[in-house]
Formats: sequence, structure tokens, C-alpha cells
Amino acid sequence: MNSNTSSSSYNDLDPTKLPLHVAVIMDGNGRWAKKRLLNRIQGHEKGSETVRTIVRTCREIGIPYLTLYAFSTENWQRPQSEVVALMALLKKFLESEKKEMVDNNIRLYAIGQIERLPESVRQALHNIMALTKNNNGMTLNLALSYGGRAELVKMVKEIAIKAKDDRINPDSITPETISEHLYTRQMPDPDLLIRTSGEMRISNFLLWQIAYSEIHITDTLWPDFGKDEFVQILKDYQQRERRFGKV
Repeated sequence: MNSNTSSSSYNDLDPTKLPLHVAVIMDGNGRWAKKRLLNRIQGHEKGSETVRTIVRTCREIGIPYLTLYAFSTENWQRPQSEVVALMALLKKFLESEKKEMVDNNIRLYAIGQIERLPESVRQALHNIMALTKNNNGMTLNLALSYGGRAELVKMVKEIAIKAKDDRINPDSITPETISEHLYTRQMPDPDLLIRTSGEMRISNFLLWQIAYSEIHITDTLWPDFGKDEFVQILKDYQQRERRFGKV
């Protein structure tokens, strides 16, 4: 994506130790708006600008996969007016970013109960996914109408049906079998999970996939989260020793 940022701020990063996949729980839009006596939707609008910044930064640094928790299955329980406004904002974001994704070799992917999204949003989403399906510079993965438990239930049902039909031997089921039946089967598990706004929970996000992810919690509200802090978190990640349960 075209950006006026300079790669010089990335010089301290070790290109051999970059995460392949960063996942982000984008939290704090509502609180950001409340602090400024604005309505929640204005917070979400400001948050969409942060999305653009972080996608651009990942593309410039060379991080192949970025998953953003954009809308959870629980978010459907929010006030109807907010849900409608969020869907309109999502559609607007997809349409505004389409050209940049095409021009900058970014593939758009989505996980979750996509069928629950309004038809106009689904159409915009599928349109860009089709346009960018052969792009290989980076994958932007949006978790939309997504819930980790719902994903696991879906996986169990699929494997159970295959076992019932003798297409899978239950004795042969491995962790790899599980991964192959998840929404994220086309990508590596996240190396790094970031949550903004200081909340100490994972909120039903990628429950299987983050088993060995490094976790970074920042008190920064999502609309205030920027390139410099993101790069600092990557530097912190590169100092960590990942043992995956080993000594």
C-alpha cells in the first residue's frame, strides 16, 4: 500500500526473526470515543484508520499473515443500531481498500460465520476476495462473525461426519487433522497475539491456533495504536525465547 512511512524505523528489526503470522484483538474503540464525548461509531471509524496503518506496516516489514478480530459472534448482541452502523462501516472499508489491496499484492481472506453478514457486505467481501485470490505479497485475514468455540464445534461436526462415513479413522485423528478442519487451515498458527486496551482475556479468539502464540497486551486503545508501537512490540517479540513446551 502506498504510504509515507519510512523503512528506516524498521532497521532494528531482525528480518530472520519476524513472526509469520500476527493476530490482533482490536479493542478500545468505544472507550476511545467515550473519552472524547463522541459516539461509539466515531470510535469505530477512527479504528478503521488504524487498521489501514497496521496493514501497511505489515506489508512494508514483510509479515506474511495478519489476522484482525473485526467482529465476533457475540457482537451480534450489541444494540441493533450499532450493529447496522458497524456493517455499513465494514462495507465502506472493504470498498475503499479494494484498489490498494489489488495494487499492493495483498490477498484478502475472511474467517467466521460469513453467512450471517448482510448480503451487501458478503457481496463486497467475496468480490475483493475473488479479485485478490492470487495475490501473494501478504494475506489480510478478517475474523468476521467469528467465535473460537463456534469454530471448534464446526470442526468437531465435520470430523464426526467423516468418521461416521468411514472417511476418517478415529484412531488416526491428530492435531494436524484438527488444524486441517479449521477456518485457518490455509495459514500458519499466529506467532504473536496482540490485544489493545489492556484487557487480560482472549475473548473467544483463535482458541486452538494460539496455543503457543506469544502474547502482548498493551493499554493503548485501538484508535491510538500506531506503527511505532507495533514495531516496538515486534522488537519485544524478537527478544523472547520460544520453547513450545521444551526446555
